Amino acid sequence: MSEAKLRIDKWLWQARFFKTRSLSAKQVSGGHVRVNGNRVLKPATAISPGDVLTFPQARIVRVVRVEKLGERRGPAPEAQTLYTDLTEKQDKPPRNPSFEGKGRPTKKDRRALDLSRNLDS
Repeated sequence: MSEAKLRIDKWLWQARFFKTRSLSAKQVSGGHVRVNGNRVLKPATAISPGDVLTFPQARIVRVVRVEKLGERRGPAPEAQTLYTDLTEKQDKPPRNPSFEGKGRPTKKDRRALDLSRNLDS
């Protein structure tokens, strides 16, 4: 009996990693997705249970193992049964420094900030 397969763009959409199927197809065709360590460029690439996918999502790189193929794009709890998340837990990236005072900084504050940045480098 042949092994069940599904298009990678469709599976990424069904597993709710991307909001639309065209967004998942764009990620795949852009060369941002790897299947078992090999870069994939075609959204029609077939995947099957047991394959490991690596792709960027937001600011992190996700690593997931395909557990089963979906029938439809269902609710999130159903979508989470399609994969096992192998992504290493990462610390949140540091946020951009913000002005500690209230409101917009004055010209004097901006000059002081510029001077302190120039002294650091």
